[in-house]
Amino acid sequence: MFLRLTTALTTLAVAAPAIADEVNIYSYRQPELIAPLTDAFTAETGIKVNVAYLQKGMIERLEAEGKRSPADVVLTVDISRLAAVVNAGLTQAVESETLKANVPAAYRDPENQWWGLTTRARIVYASKDRVAEGDVTTYEDLADPKWQGRICTRSGTHAYNVALTSAILEHHGAEYTKTWLEGVKSNLARKPQGNDRAQVKAIWSGECDISIGNTYYMGKMLSDEEQKEWANSVNVIFPTFENAGTHVNISGVAMTKSAPNKENALKLMEFLTSPKAQEIYAEANFEYPIAPGTEAVELVKSWGDFTADEVNIMNLAGHRAEALKLVEEVDFDG
Repeated sequence: MFLRLTTALTTLAVAAPAIADEVNIYSYRQPELIAPLTDAFTAETGIKVNVAYLQKGMIERLEAEGKRSPADVVLTVDISRLAAVVNAGLTQAVESETLKANVPAAYRDPENQWWGLTTRARIVYASKDRVAEGDVTTYEDLADPKWQGRICTRSGTHAYNVALTSAILEHHGAEYTKTWLEGVKSNLARKPQGNDRAQVKAIWSGECDISIGNTYYMGKMLSDEEQKEWANSVNVIFPTFENAGTHVNISGVAMTKSAPNKENALKLMEFLTSPKAQEIYAEANFEYPIAPGTEAVELVKSWGDFTADEVNIMNLAGHRAEALKLVEEVDFDG
């Protein structure tokens, strides 16, 4: 039976010992993305994959289950979420030359607690009709009064925006970041709301001229008949930090501290970082693969080239609490 409910996995943990030909995942990633990967892994190895798709509360669940947890690996997006699981003491270091060969050092934990799978850039969607080429080039520029009443974004407390604010902190410090947040807030066309795609819809409808979003949403919108019109109304802009690169974040994987199927978990992690799986990721979710020798799909490459910011991505996780505090201090969502 293909397990998709957390309750089912909990029952597995209590009622039965680890089964040699299975591996269990707790995932914040969507079923439509994970299924092609797990199907390919099972076809290649014969190992059955059970997935519990969680909306929230992964750390709390793992802590409550303790050593009886059935989870072997966790999958999530955003460096702060990965770091939170590690900092809670719920993962274990994994030594693997295959993983090291597949995952560049910039996208893995120095202590081998988590491993990156794909990247995405946090970019600007700009109206083709109302924003000229070159009007926005940096993240710092988003606080410029010229954008007053022209920016849309999702909640400032969402993990994606907190990561961007963390990057501003890394580059400029707390005082500048607070002023920047106040500037961006004053430029908003409406109260932060919805997801990244909702912001592009707002540009299409004329509510705002630019928005902040992740690159892969362009691919998702172009794949949807209703949303294709929204996507075609905007250009993809890759802003940079002043004297630095474009902000990127990651999806990643980690082995749980009490993994009952440790050997199979390692096989799964090595598969997920392999060029074959990276290509599945790239095609299914329009993300940038990180394994050496892999490339984004043609649609993604058509949006343009960019140079990723070279800041240590773990530094961003370390700034999360301060970034969130500053977002709340300026009442960004108010």
